[in-house]
Amino acid sequence: MKTPLTAVAVSCTLKPSPAASSSDLLATQLLDSLAGHGVTGSLVRAVDLSLSPGVEKDMGGDDEWPSIRRRVLDADILVFVTPTWMGQHSSVAQRVLERLDAELGETDARGRPTLFDKVAVAGIVGNEDGAHHIAAILFQSLNDVGFTVPAQGSVYWNGEAMHTTDYKDLAETPEKVASAIGTATRNAAHLARALKGQEYPAGT
Repeated sequence: MKTPLTAVAVSCTLKPSPAASSSDLLATQLLDSLAGHGVTGSLVRAVDLSLSPGVEKDMGGDDEWPSIRRRVLDADILVFVTPTWMGQHSSVAQRVLERLDAELGETDARGRPTLFDKVAVAGIVGNEDGAHHIAAILFQSLNDVGFTVPAQGSVYWNGEAMHTTDYKDLAETPEKVASAIGTATRNAAHLARALKGQEYPAGT
């Protein structure tokens, strides 16, 4: 019997709920695919919450980052999805990365960074180029704070430049995207189970 796993998808769309979102759609597709590998997941749309600027785990006041942080810490897999604007990840995605920076100073009972043994995959959508550039930024940042990235762990869709058809407007998921979703989630679940069975060692 496979070890049960959990995932949280953080959608970094700029569109508050209840607006339709291509980032939310891709995040949901990734979660659905993970479910086929015994992973229970949930989705949070970061723009719906008040995320204060800063690099602390709790900035006080009306900061709602602690609620997202708790879900990230409780999950085995992080699904990080962002739209592409001006060839870059969204400002919401940058805010989430900056808040994750706080984990560099947090450790578990064995003295290891809190995000060790957790896996991260990335999803990127947009009507312009930049997916590989964004994936590189996301993966370096997420790896810096402790996440492990599986083989072929990013999924992206680029629509035709300067056109108005979004990922959410497609009649069906493109074959290449569906294949990438399958590979990324299969490898993420495999890696997460491997790390759950044999954790990274503590430093001496």
